[in-house]
Amino acid sequence: MWRSHLLAAESAPPIRPLTIGTGEYALKIGGETVLFRHEKTFVNPPGLAAVVSTDEDDASVTGKMNRMKEAQYDRVGLKLRAELFAIKDASGDAGKFTALAKKVVEGTGASLILMSDSVDVLKAAVADLKDKKPLIYAATAANADALGELAKEADCPLAVKGDGSLDSVIALTEKLTGMGLKDLVIDTGTRDLKKAFEEQIQIRRSALKDRFRPLGFPTIIFANEMASGLMEESLVAATFVAKYGGVLVLSDFQADSLFPLFLDRLNIYTDPQRPMTAEQGIYPLNNPDENSPVLVTCNFSLTFFIVSGEIESSRVPTWLCVQDTEGLSVMTAWAAGKFSGESVGSFINKCGIKDKVKHKSLVIPGYAAGISGELEEELGGWSIQVGPREASQIPKFLKAWKAA
Repeated sequence: MWRSHLLAAESAPPIRPLTIGTGEYALKIGGETVLFRHEKTFVNPPGLAAVVSTDEDDASVTGKMNRMKEAQYDRVGLKLRAELFAIKDASGDAGKFTALAKKVVEGTGASLILMSDSVDVLKAAVADLKDKKPLIYAATAANADALGELAKEADCPLAVKGDGSLDSVIALTEKLTGMGLKDLVIDTGTRDLKKAFEEQIQIRRSALKDRFRPLGFPTIIFANEMASGLMEESLVAATFVAKYGGVLVLSDFQADSLFPLFLDRLNIYTDPQRPMTAEQGIYPLNNPDENSPVLVTCNFSLTFFIVSGEIESSRVPTWLCVQDTEGLSVMTAWAAGKFSGESVGSFINKCGIKDKVKHKSLVIPGYAAGISGELEEELGGWSIQVGPREASQIPKFLKAWKAA
């Protein structure tokens, strides 16, 4: 028996994976295995949260909720959006705190961080919201016993807050794991950027290189408490996207702040050993109909973004057929035999586009002009038109397009 426990302990991830929240906005953090993404990959992207406080008026809270719901973007089959709200108790009023948390979760579906210095306030809120699996914030040297029992009873993750030193964090995590808790999130208590940056590296290195279990947990960064405005907060948050933050807390949600962070997060947490790809399929752009042109391209994400963007800007209703080329660009895929007359023909025959249009004209990328003859044989009866080599010429081409 002891050997099975030993094996389980040794095989466990060096940084504990855990989930905050439930449903559509559930956020999984931790579980990382490398210091640098080029060694393998980073696994679970950090969550983005905004603070709403019980001393804010309804208009302010509602504005943040609306901005969260509006700042959502589709990219390569992914939904880019923030996941959390940090509900902050500013008055010690349990009823007001719980009501605010309910308003936010019911209005947005977002996952929650419940923040209060009062154990009683947290107990009241968790009693009503434990099925939402909120992150309880935060256990300190003064209240670790009470919040540890609360988190254990409610089966919710618990944040620990140190006094600005890793030793204080270690003491708390050892105490809480000794109580049987596993899902912990670390806040060192540091609000100085340079020191916080150094601590994140120390925590990750200790967990991965030294297998030091007391620091083997994801972290939370309060960018809103480390900067003087939202722009500066965004820069702080971007720093910890790259350097190991598990949850990044801002003072507000604004699209011009969030979108760069979404892309930063997407890029850092994309597997460097696998190209970013769009999903194979048919993309209707600008509401096409049975007489609209049909274009085909590869599923390399950059190609997809550029081509689809140019089609959309042209305002010409178009069917864009995206073939799986294993993330290779058109020329690379053509050279590798993955964008050939045979493969494109097979894709067009099977994807269903023939049922969506009356004409029999297919536009291929200009750089793949060499496959046109073979593709005509594969498609039997279809006319192959060679499109422009440069995506910037697509709008002009589409406006002049006529079915052959």
